[in-house]
Amino acid sequence: MARPEQVLLLEPQHELKFRGPFSDVVTTNLKLSNPTDRNVCFKVKTTAPRRYCVRPNSGIIDAGTSINVSVMLQPFEYDPNEKSKHKFMVQSMLAPPDMTDMEGVWKEAKPDELMDSKLRCVFDMPVENEKTHDMESNKMSSSLLKSESSVLPTKSLSSTLDDGEVKKIMEECKRLQMEAQRLREENKQIREDDGLRMRKSNVMSSQHASGSMKREEGLSARSMALILLFFIIGVIVGKLVL
Repeated sequence: MARPEQVLLLEPQHELKFRGPFSDVVTTNLKLSNPTDRNVCFKVKTTAPRRYCVRPNSGIIDAGTSINVSVMLQPFEYDPNEKSKHKFMVQSMLAPPDMTDMEGVWKEAKPDELMDSKLRCVFDMPVENEKTHDMESNKMSSSLLKSESSVLPTKSLSSTLDDGEVKKIMEECKRLQMEAQRLREENKQIREDDGLRMRKSNVMSSQHASGSMKREEGLSARSMALILLFFIIGVIVGKLVL
């Protein structure tokens, strides 16, 4: 017995196109519309479940409404010589009026109650993504040349101004370097002068200390001489008296 015709309207109807590059997740949308006056249960299945993530992958579409299903292709290494054999199937059935358990409804569904539509997957790699970076750079260079030819006076004037600004900056850098060198030399001279003054003060302090010691030694020698002289005079006077 032939299956009943699909009541859901699919958009797109036959192909799910995934546009590269495929180094990241690529998402395409599938619109399911229910033009009937009854609620419809649906399921989305694929021949490569590990390569795709489908949200939502099942549910109920109310009468006269539609739903968008996101089909996400996981990253993979694209080979242009390999044709995609992946397929999707949208399975549907009219929802019973007293439905409470969707999984139970699917398990108890009869084959003549199920409707399905199949779609194949198409990988579309943009031409510019297949070209090398050299080709992209050539395109950019040609576009820049065209833009430069249309606004040549303005660009030459701006380049002249840029050169003048660069010269000013270079001159300012040189001036700052010379100023820094001068400050370093002044700082060095100040340190040398400070060292010289410290050495002089140390020498003067040592000379002052040695002079003081000599004066003290001279005073002590004079005192001893006077004491000795007084002692001798005292001895002589004592003998004369006796």
